Amino acid sequence: MTGLLNDIKAMAQLREAQRGKWDAIKPEYAARMRTQNRFHTGLDIARYTAKIMRNDMAAYDADTSQYTQSLGCWHGFIGQQKLISIKKHFGTTKRSYLYLSGWMVAALRSEFGPLPDQSMHEKTSVANLIEELYTFLKQADSWELNHLFRALDDAKAAGDRTKEQEIISSIDNYETHIVPIIADIDAGFGNAEATYLLAKKFIQAGACCIQLENQVSDEKQCGHQDGKVTVPHEDFLAKINAVRYAFLELGVDDGVIVARTDSLGAGLTQKIAVTHEPGDLGDQYNSFLDGDVIENAADINNGDVVIKQNGQLVKPKRLASGLYQFKSGSGEDRVILDCITSLQNGADLLWIETEKPHVGQIASMVNRIRDVVPDAKLVYNNSPSFNWTLNFRQQVFDAWEKDGKDVSAYQRDKLMSVEYDDTELGQLADEWTRNFQRDSSREAGIFHHLITLPTYHTAALSTDTLAKGYFGKEGMLAYVKGVQREEIRQGIATVKHQDMAGSNIGDDHKEFFHGDAALKAGGKDNTMNQFG
Repeated sequence: MTGLLNDIKAMAQLREAQRGKWDAIKPEYAARMRTQNRFHTGLDIARYTAKIMRNDMAAYDADTSQYTQSLGCWHGFIGQQKLISIKKHFGTTKRSYLYLSGWMVAALRSEFGPLPDQSMHEKTSVANLIEELYTFLKQADSWELNHLFRALDDAKAAGDRTKEQEIISSIDNYETHIVPIIADIDAGFGNAEATYLLAKKFIQAGACCIQLENQVSDEKQCGHQDGKVTVPHEDFLAKINAVRYAFLELGVDDGVIVARTDSLGAGLTQKIAVTHEPGDLGDQYNSFLDGDVIENAADINNGDVVIKQNGQLVKPKRLASGLYQFKSGSGEDRVILDCITSLQNGADLLWIETEKPHVGQIASMVNRIRDVVPDAKLVYNNSPSFNWTLNFRQQVFDAWEKDGKDVSAYQRDKLMSVEYDDTELGQLADEWTRNFQRDSSREAGIFHHLITLPTYHTAALSTDTLAKGYFGKEGMLAYVKGVQREEIRQGIATVKHQDMAGSNIGDDHKEFFHGDAALKAGGKDNTMNQFG
């Protein structure tokens, strides 16, 4: 940003060059509008946020306490309010991102209505949500800057030169609400060409970071459901290349690719990998296939597939669906191979989908990856599919039991019970949960922590609470006490919902455009004045 006063001067020069034709245009108003609209295209945003993310990755490599975080958002307003809240509470949006979950798009944003997380929603719905999120974040900039401009007018009217300079400094050093979005492209919604075309839509909408998973596109399942089917590395790497080409074509040279592996929980593959010689990537993939050793040709039946595995002829186990089965217990080894291969072939970050939040488990895999790729780091799903309370209470129970501590007062399979909330075990489990992000970023290479669909749950919980009271005995008090009173006392901007939606910005524009003839909405009869 060049600075408000310089922009006003430049606008004045533009107006003067028109020799009277632009005399109705006030340079200060034009400069204000330009300041409120810093990003003109999604590509402007993608290039800006890619640099932020790359700088954050370097900062994390130097100091693991500098990890980043995000919450999944399914609507532009939710994303906007999240960033406004972060900025209000912490004074900055640094190291705070947005996550865009394919699960929430499927469940909440599909024209078909609620759908399971199986890549059945419209391809363009994710790109549309990226654009929507950034539209709302840009509006948050306009809204906050509008308040600064109004405060500047008040300072000028009061002749307070010191206050005026303070506000101009705040405007010139303004921190935008625009932050990186990590966008879920699922398994690419088709082949590599389909992945490339969709990735371009994501990037043009503003995404600097695309997350891609190694499941079969037309068999894709939620990472916390059964029946996941992976693809050979050759297929997955082609899609990574497709995303990279999309970034480069659009001039986002430092775009970020997150390679997600679902191999830990996936027991099936769609096809046998192509291999040319023992030990190559295809051969390594095929080495995990479960099968029966062929002793003689009579063991081969009509339609059987036979491969050479570790020097022996093997008949892979194939299900009625035509899918092939991996060896039991091979998941972690497949994860390690997936991650190393992805990082060596163009991915920037890893995502390992696990079945529980356990620092030791994550670290054991990351350490093996880092033996080959020392700067490997993760984007990690702090998933709502985990029962966090039960998981951490059981982790404490197991640690105590291993150390020989008496755990007879606790029943391991019933630790979710409220009776354990105030116990020593329950409180220590809460402390482990509180420290999970710090501990796992330090010990397990997690650069970015996200919760995929928290706002799905918060919307449901808050709606349930309000509905229970409003339609019950509390009546209107349920809203007043539980919502509005808390908005006022906590300084939440939406209490003035007309202002949040842009009413004051619109009023100022009316003055810009109409001058003294402007008919404004924010006069003495505006009920929003009740909130100060």
